[in-house]
Parts: sequence; structure tokens; C-alpha cells
Amino acid sequence: MSSPQQMALRFHRRRFPPSAVVVSTYHSFAPPFPPPRDCSFSSSSSVGMSPEISMLIRRAALIFTIVTLSALLLYTATDSLRFLRFSSASLSSSSSFARIFPSYLNISPPPPNPYQQLEEVLKNASMVNNTVILTTLNDAWASPNSVVDLFLKSFMLGDGTHRLLDHLVIVALDEKAFNRCQIVHKHCFPLVTEGVDFHLEAYFMTPHYLKMMWRRIDFLRSVLELGYSFVFTDADIMWFRDPFPRFFPDADFQIACDHYLGRPDDMNNRPNGGFNYVKSNNRSIAFYKFWYSARELYPEDHDQDVLNKIKFHPFISDIGLKVRFLDTAYFGGLCEPSRDLNVVCTMHVNCCYGMDSKLHDLKIMLQDWRAFMSLPPDLKNESVISWRVPQNCSLDSLHHYDSPSPEPGMDVQLEEED
Repeated sequence: MSSPQQMALRFHRRRFPPSAVVVSTYHSFAPPFPPPRDCSFSSSSSVGMSPEISMLIRRAALIFTIVTLSALLLYTATDSLRFLRFSSASLSSSSSFARIFPSYLNISPPPPNPYQQLEEVLKNASMVNNTVILTTLNDAWASPNSVVDLFLKSFMLGDGTHRLLDHLVIVALDEKAFNRCQIVHKHCFPLVTEGVDFHLEAYFMTPHYLKMMWRRIDFLRSVLELGYSFVFTDADIMWFRDPFPRFFPDADFQIACDHYLGRPDDMNNRPNGGFNYVKSNNRSIAFYKFWYSARELYPEDHDQDVLNKIKFHPFISDIGLKVRFLDTAYFGGLCEPSRDLNVVCTMHVNCCYGMDSKLHDLKIMLQDWRAFMSLPPDLKNESVISWRVPQNCSLDSLHHYDSPSPEPGMDVQLEEED
């Protein structure tokens, strides 16, 4: 006979049977493993779940799914719109993405700004007072064992000049010269002149030569406008001592001479454009603009001859430009050699015709310097060694100071015209 408690339990189960729909739904979503025992489940069944809890779980899962899908769709639509806007902006205004990854949109990066490139090279090479040493180079003088190698070698053999190589910028006038510069030196700048190919030999006073000379003047003006003072030197000038102690501290424009008359302020001195020291200021910038524009008044003259004509112009005194000419005792050349090797700073193979002649005399000059440096101090002071040059270079122009100087004032080969 059943006890009263058992009868009550059977009555309870008959009155509240489990819903078939709920059980069926639950089993359709139930995992293959039994749910953990928890207070959420009935104490009388190990597999059942109350209808209210099951319904809440399904509703929560449904809401979470809807919210997640909505967020994903919204993010995808927004990102697509942003990409379209970005692509349009990239095509129209060269966005930063297109500049960094130009191949992504098949857009070439903009060409580098030549002024920015020049300023970066000058900054890397400049001294503490924003001064650089400049020379120009074309393919004719850039080949191995040619002028540029002897030029750089003079800095290494000179007295206190090796450190100056850190401040030297080689301005390459053509691609081959630039490639060669990158092999032999660390500060190189490619100077491109539209419509002119400077890689060939530039014969003295030809139209090609004149374009090269005036391009140099215009380039040096741009260096001054960037705030850099400079020493310009031809590559056929050998550097034997630091020239800076010999410069005049208060001059704006200082230039070497083919013929020096004895006073640095004498405007009748015959300047040579192959070596000059120019300070960057308003006066020097105005002067270089005036010098460059004067080519139109003298279209058949090169820069050095034009300088000889405009140096007396009132404009020079009006702008207050202080000009000084450098003594050939310190800054000599084959036109007027520096006789004392104890004081010489630079020697220029000017007044010379032909590449072979120039290379021959440059090598002899370096040999003479090496022999001098090997002497003991007492023999150096007695000046027992002097220059053995000129040898193969022409001697005619040494005695004709009234005629236009044949020296180009730049890294070009000179050839004697028949």
C-alpha cells in the first residue's frame, strides 16, 4: 500500500506533465553532452530544464546573434565607403597611402624636389658656419685615373686638407659622372640641365662650353639663396693646404687670379673663375643675379670675361659688395705659379690645352709636392724644391694677360683650335 507522500508525488506529476513542445525544442538544441548540474535545473530531474529558463536562453541567444550580425554589416558598409572615398582622394590628390605604396593604385610617386635634394646634400656636407666646398664634374673628367682622382688625391696628400673632404660636394653634370661620384665620394648632387648633355668634352668657347659655364653661375646663386656660403674649386686644382686662414674675413666675394697685380682690392687684377670663396648674404645673391643676367649683354663671352667687364659697373658699389682678389703666392696656377711650396694652398692647372697635357702636368705637380713633404724641416725652409711644371701645358698664355684667359674655370677639357 502506498504511503500518503508517494500518492501526493504521483498526483503532482500527472497535474503538471512536461510540455512536449518544450522537451522537443530543448532536445533539438541540447548539446551532445549533458548539461552541468546547476540550480537552474529541477532537483527532481537530471536532464530537464524549466520552460522559463529555456525560453530566456533562446531569446538571449537570438538577440545576441541579431546584434552581432547588424554590427558586422554596418562595419562592412562603413569600411567599403571609406575605401571608396580614400581611393578617390588618392587618385585626385596623391594621398599618403599612394605615396607610400604607389604600386597599389598604379601611381608613380612624384619626382623629388631638386631644391630639397640639394639642401639635404649641402646640410650633410656643411661646416658649422654653413660653408661647403663645391666642384663640378662631367663624364670627360670622371673616368678612372682621370682628373677627379688626382683632385681627391691632393686632399689626401695635402697638409691639413684631408678633413676638408667631409665638406666637399661634387656636382655631377651627367649620369655617368654622378655614378662615378657615388663610387669615389660621399657627397654627390646630380645637376640636370634640360635640353643639354654635358657628358661630352666641352671645348673652349663653343656654345656647349658657354652653356656649361653659365649653368654653373646660376647653380651657385641657388646655393647662396639656400643660405650656404661656398668655396668653389675646379677639379683641376690641387689642394695642398687649408685655404681658409688665407681668406679675408670681411669680404663677400673673393676670387683667384690668372694675374695678380699686388693688391687684393685692385679691380684691375685678372680673376679666374675656377676658384672663389663667396659668403651667403643679400649682396652676394644680388651680385650673382646681376652676373648671370649680364650674359645677355655679352652673348659670345664666357662668365670669366663677363666678370672682367662688369666688375667696374656701378651696381657693384651700389649694393656694397666687398670684392677681394687672392694672391697667387697662396693660390697659384700655371698662368702664374706659386713659387714657395711652404705657403702654397692651391695650384691650378690653368693656361693648359688638351686632356693629356693637363693630366701629365697634374701628376708632375703631385710628385713635386710629395717630394717636398718628404724633406726634413730645415730643407723645406730653404726651398730646395720648386715646381717642375708647366711641362706639356701651353706657356703662351703666361705672357699675354691682356687677351681673354683660355682657362674654362670648370671641369671641362680644353682643346687647341687650329
